[in-house]
Amino acid sequence: MSCAKTELVATDREGIEVDYCPDCRGVWLDRGELDKIVSRFREEGDESRRPPESVERHREQRQQHLASQRRDSERLAEKLFGF
Repeated sequence: MSCAKTELVATDREGIEVDYCPDCRGVWLDRGELDKIVSRFREEGDESRRPPESVERHREQRQQHLASQRRDSERLAEKLFGF
């Protein structure tokens, strides 16, 4: 399987195989993998409702990446169109 940009990388995350794009950080799940995630989430109970630290870190990195892309787009628009 491949993203629009590059070939996906398969990795094992706590017993669930996840395919992701190293460029855009998009994540693809094969049949049944989302069900495994939901089932495990329900089994762990209320004390584990907070996402793992790696998810929080990824979310922060994604927000930084999007902010950087917005700044780049604004700079390009300013250069090309003068606004």
